[in-house]
Amino acid sequence: MSKNMWLNFARDYRGYCMHFRFYSSGTDWKKLKLMIMDRIDNGHKKRFVEDMVPIAKEVLKVRMFLIQGVSTLLQAIPTVSCKFCSEVYIGEEGHLIRTCGRFMDPRAPKDQYHQWVPASLNDILVPVETIHLNNKSNKVIEHDQRCDFDHFPAVVELCKMAVDFSMEILYPDIKSLDGVLCVNNETKLSPEDLNFVASGTLTAWEALRLGVKKLLLVCPGKVCKYCSEINVWPFRNRLHLHCIFKQESLCGSHFWQSAVVNDLVPQKIVWHQRPHDPPVLLDKGRAFYGHAPAVVSLCAKAGAIVPPKYYRMMKLRGLQPPV
Repeated sequence: MSKNMWLNFARDYRGYCMHFRFYSSGTDWKKLKLMIMDRIDNGHKKRFVEDMVPIAKEVLKVRMFLIQGVSTLLQAIPTVSCKFCSEVYIGEEGHLIRTCGRFMDPRAPKDQYHQWVPASLNDILVPVETIHLNNKSNKVIEHDQRCDFDHFPAVVELCKMAVDFSMEILYPDIKSLDGVLCVNNETKLSPEDLNFVASGTLTAWEALRLGVKKLLLVCPGKVCKYCSEINVWPFRNRLHLHCIFKQESLCGSHFWQSAVVNDLVPQKIVWHQRPHDPPVLLDKGRAFYGHAPAVVSLCAKAGAIVPPKYYRMMKLRGLQPPV
């Protein structure tokens, strides 16, 4: 028997076997395939959510460490904020750089000197909140109805939505976190203790941003381009809020775009004073000064070692401004 005859016989026999097996078992292989694929998808989602639970718990924990750590450092490191704008400076006297926008007086020039007052926790860690939903809903919420819903921190709501569990499951004893890194106001920290708190706070800052970045892969958040409204609900269940700044082309609706870590955990960039800078930063040397996130600059003033990725922003090896 030639080679072609063997091939034809094998092809016919294979088709006969497949035909015989299909009708003899009485199984609809198309329906069975859909059932198998559905089970694979659901099992993958379940395992993926279970893997995110430790990350969500860690994010909630380091967030409380960060809040308590910054509160402790503010008692020891002088920090000021502008009375008329959102400028913050890690120092006792402030700087003389003319960058005040005077939000309270829109008619004033935008290059005024700052008027410094003591800074608070919200000046360093900018609060970002979003609407909290007890149950997922497709109901349309108007802008006037925003006060009818509770507002939670966006990071906390992201942890809840990413794993689709309640906060009690994520962290059963949330109230116990209120005493983490809590230091009495009358207690004066030694340089060693201050350095220890600063290093732990900086570590918590980096861990928080890394954890939020991982959670955004599971639950992609949305942020409005025009009003910075944060939406951390799943895309299929997001609410259609109306933007307060009505755009002619959008008819008041939000222009949603993908949220990044800086939208949920803002860095709050501030001027950073280097060792070779003058005691008071002047306006004429603003091109030579460096910048840093407020948390990083605060921890650096307390003696923490800054990660190398911030060296370029801080201009640690930059030139000294002219006298």
